[in-house]
Amino acid sequence: MSALGVVRGRVWAFGDDVDTDVMAPWSVITRPFEERRSQVLHTRPEFARDVRPGDLIVAGRNWGCGSSREQAPENLQLLGVGAVLAESFGRIYFRNAIAIAFPNLVCPGIAAGVRDGDELEVDLDAATVHNLRTGTVLRAQPYTAEMAEIIRAGGLLEVLRRRFGGDDGLGVRLRR
Repeated sequence: MSALGVVRGRVWAFGDDVDTDVMAPWSVITRPFEERRSQVLHTRPEFARDVRPGDLIVAGRNWGCGSSREQAPENLQLLGVGAVLAESFGRIYFRNAIAIAFPNLVCPGIAAGVRDGDELEVDLDAATVHNLRTGTVLRAQPYTAEMAEIIRAGGLLEVLRRRFGGDDGLGVRLRR
């Protein structure tokens, strides 16, 4: 079984109750990504402009609350965010993130333990978060075997393709 890997990046810190409407605003939700990019997490306008591939989001409680927009984690993944670490997640947001193989971990104490600009090293297999500025290591909740399988495969559709030989098992071809 292959490893999930290690993600290392700069922190963008957010607070509690960050809603999917801020990650994927309704007014731009159906536009091509480059047209909606600047509106992702628009409550912090510099984020979409300055985020770099591999950067990490750290948040408080209830990250991804609100409506069940698949585009919320997808937008973050398309921006190149390496992972989201939060005290807790909105249930549907978290499921959508796992379905597209976008790493998100529940990590108690993360919001108080980091600040904007810190560099973290996240071991997705060990479910550990090492703050390279402070030396602190936090333990996140590890993925279940099923979640790890989905992430390793590159998403839920890939798992289904492997299990059902390229279709959904009902004769319907699965497309990427």
